[in-house]
Parts: sequence; C-alpha cells; structure tokens
Amino acid sequence: MDTLKKEEFYTIEDIYALPDGERAELIDGEIYYMAPPGWKHQGISSYLHNEIYNYIKDNHRECHVLAAPFAVFLNEDGINYVEPDISVICDESKLDEKGCHGAPDWVIEIVSQSSKARDYMTKLFKYRTAGVREYWIVDPEKQMISVYGFEKDMVEQYNFGADVPVGIYDGFSIRLET
Repeated sequence: MDTLKKEEFYTIEDIYALPDGERAELIDGEIYYMAPPGWKHQGISSYLHNEIYNYIKDNHRECHVLAAPFAVFLNEDGINYVEPDISVICDESKLDEKGCHGAPDWVIEIVSQSSKARDYMTKLFKYRTAGVREYWIVDPEKQMISVYGFEKDMVEQYNFGADVPVGIYDGFSIRLET
C-alpha cells in the first residue's frame, strides 16, 4: 500500500531558527536554502548597488537601496520571506530593524545555477503579485538583463554593455559591462 509523503510546511519562525550562517528563503511555506554567492555575483551586486546608491543620493533621497542579506516580508502571512540581491524601497514606513514589510519598489536578482528557476519563475510571479513595480533578472551566464516593468506591463531584454533604463526613475540608466 502506497502512503502519501507528508509535505513540510514552514513559517518565518523556521527561518529565524536556522543555524548561524545558514541562509534560506521561504516561498509559500516552502524553504529554499541558498548557497553563498560567487565572486562574479558579488562583483555585479556591488557595482549595481553603488550605481543605484549614488543616483538615489543625488536625486531621490526618500528611497533606500539595500543589498542582500536583507529580509523582505512580501506578505504579512508568515510564509513568504525573501532576500533579493538588491532592493529599492521608497516608502520608509515599510522599513524596520527586521527588514521590509511589503513589496519593494524595485528588486534585482542576480542569477546563479542554484537560483535560476526560482528567479525566472517563482519569484517573478511572487514579486508581481506582491506589488513590486520593477524587477530585474541579471543573468551573468547569458550576459543579459531581463527587465519587468509591472506597472506598464512590459518586458524588455538587454545585453551586458547596453544602457538599461530604470523604469521607476525617469532619465536614469545603468550600463553593466562584462
């Protein structure tokens, strides 16, 4: 007689109970463990963070750019917790010492082998339904940036080296070289 496998269902409390140094995300009650990023991933993250930080410092001081590890509680349901590579939050009331409560305005994920399916499928859906305004998927292997402008219902792709316009800020673009 076959028995059904009992599926585990996790909550935010399980994330906080992880051993020190272990990172994971929680999407609809399912836990996804995260491997440490490589140096190329971190280089891209640092470059993008610096470009965005400098732009915000000079133009949109009400917004904050935060790099992973930084907690984003997409919904107040206790079963969704993500750590985007880069989050831009313009509503300071969403921020506290634990992280961001609600959707950031702009999220950037840098694809790694272990996160590819989550970044292109699962998180795309979660970010859109949570109210993220703009979502970038940076794929170092393909040397491509996919830009999802959810407010305008648009998707565009750019090769590394191209000027990529930032939809939430008029007149701001970023060029990511290889």
